[in-house]
Amino acid sequence: MTHKSHNPQVCRPERVALFPGTFDPFTTGHLSIVTRGLELFDRIVVAVGVNDGKRSGNSAEMRVDAIREIFADEPRVKAVAYAGLTVEAAEAEGARFLLRGVRSVADYEYERALADVNRNISDIETVILYALPELAVVSSSMVRELARYGRDVSRFIPKR
Repeated sequence: MTHKSHNPQVCRPERVALFPGTFDPFTTGHLSIVTRGLELFDRIVVAVGVNDGKRSGNSAEMRVDAIREIFADEPRVKAVAYAGLTVEAAEAEGARFLLRGVRSVADYEYERALADVNRNISDIETVILYALPELAVVSSSMVRELARYGRDVSRFIPKR
């Protein structure tokens, strides 16, 4: 009896994850999640959410452009802006997964609740990566606050 070699890489659908957020600004913590996520997914779509309820320092277009610059040499990462439900943005991009990063127990509880709702309304799975310990304190709001007071935030922002 001959045994055919089966390569699962050939048959499986492309694993695409949507990494949603406001990314105002995109931080080294976000960069870490995307970089580590590329070990799990074939492609990652960084989706900049347009939320009229949140006051943003930079336009969605400026944030998308900044992310595109950061990943200019990484063809597996795409940056887009979206409004509306995250699961609809994922569907539009062909993503079957949401990629999220958590820094704390509070982040985890929030993300768990969102994951349950998203799975319930769309069958999309959420994959959570924990922040590296040295990046757990980095948040966009902290970076904005430091910048507002004239502090150097370059160590918290990826190089373009």
